[in-house]
Amino acid sequence: MTNQPAPGERYPSFDAFYPYYIHEHSNRTCRRIHIVGSALVLVIVGVAIVTLNPWWLLAMPVVGYGFAWVGHFFFEKNRPATFQYPLWSLMGDWRMFFETVSGKRKF
Repeated sequence: MTNQPAPGERYPSFDAFYPYYIHEHSNRTCRRIHIVGSALVLVIVGVAIVTLNPWWLLAMPVVGYGFAWVGHFFFEKNRPATFQYPLWSLMGDWRMFFETVSGKRKF
């Protein structure tokens, strides 16, 4: 397992956090669900732009986090990093997404 900071301490940087983030997504199904959720968030942004209806943007966190949390609770069986590291977790989601769609990380 990836080294975690001592209780009460935090990762000093996103680069130090990212290996932990990836480790928390070891389950292939969990990773796939994350990628699908992130792709759907991009679709929602596209629909909001095309329809000129910003109300669609309210669905982004529901879809994005909904898919991610299903992956964690039912397949990875761990607590999402979002609860402790919300910004870095969001950054990790998108980095993992772009690494996957670019072929740098296996789907």
